[in-house]
Amino acid sequence: MTRSDLVEELAARFSQLTHRDAEHAVKTILDAVGDALVRGHRVEIRGFGSFSINRRPPRMGRNPRSGESVAIPEKRVPHFKPGKALREAVDQRTAEIEARELRESRE
Repeated sequence: MTRSDLVEELAARFSQLTHRDAEHAVKTILDAVGDALVRGHRVEIRGFGSFSINRRPPRMGRNPRSGESVAIPEKRVPHFKPGKALREAVDQRTAEIEARELRESRE
């Protein structure tokens, strides 16, 4: 699912929202999450999951073309941990879809 798919879904579910309003809502939420992560905060959406920042320490890497050592600086990268409700929902829905496909293939 892409950002535009998310906007379309939001606009379809809430008919009182225009496409532009739905687009603004999605942009606002994603910007707020990004800004919080930049400031080093953790973002938790109950039932969905949490976003946090992981630190990758500096290390020595290798240039694959020349084979020479290269210093790779420290990085801070976003990390998503799904919540229990999301994990269980994905597991259950995936099992249901697989069971339905198996029944259909036997028919």
